[in-house]
Amino acid sequence: MKEISTKEVQQALEQGQKINLVDVREVDEVESGHIPGIIHIPLGLLEFRMHELNKNESYVMVCRSGGRSGSATQFLESRGFDVSNMVGGMLAWDGEVK
Repeated sequence: MKEISTKEVQQALEQGQKINLVDVREVDEVESGHIPGIIHIPLGLLEFRMHELNKNESYVMVCRSGGRSGSATQFLESRGFDVSNMVGGMLAWDGEVK
């Protein structure tokens, strides 16, 4: 499983790079603070909504601490998606939060 640090994601966003961030937390968690520009797909719905993602693009999976996003990364990877897990999740995030 590919991993990316919160610092790497933050630097890429600050440099204006387009990153597809998929937040797999629950609605209330996302509403309490998320990285601007995320795609929100709760982990429990990922299997039913993965058709919304494009296999020709890469994605960074985000959750609170990295556990659920790790599961999401493995799930999507096994279905041919290019995905990385953001290590440490939102607990380790120092960047902008909406």
